[in-house]
Amino acid sequence: MYLAGIIVFLLMAGMLYVRLAPTDVARWHQPIEAAQSADLADGAVRVIAADEQSFERVAQAATSLPRTEVVAGSVAEGRITFRTRSKWIGFPDFTTIEYDNGTLKMYARLRFGQSDMGVNAARLEQLLGAAQSG
Repeated sequence: MYLAGIIVFLLMAGMLYVRLAPTDVARWHQPIEAAQSADLADGAVRVIAADEQSFERVAQAATSLPRTEVVAGSVAEGRITFRTRSKWIGFPDFTTIEYDNGTLKMYARLRFGQSDMGVNAARLEQLLGAAQSG
């Protein structure tokens, strides 16, 4: 019984940490170095030729995703980083989008763990749809 209480306490403490851990903006709001699209164990990158309006549509679409907020940046800056939390536990994923000289780059990655099970790639595919809908 005592062991079960310790396990429950540790699980609750871990969930609380995931929810309340501060975000180091300087770590997550970085230029995207990738030159081509890729699926990674902890996220995904998409790189496409696009115009400024596509970037604006993607920014708007990202803002409207559930449980998503802007962490840093703006359309005027040419780079925006968003934090999207999972529905049940609130795991944070970070998505950075940037536009420069005809290229739109998007990088979505997890903060905790080693595998996102394709969630970030799916999010980027959804945002690509917004980019290409104009």
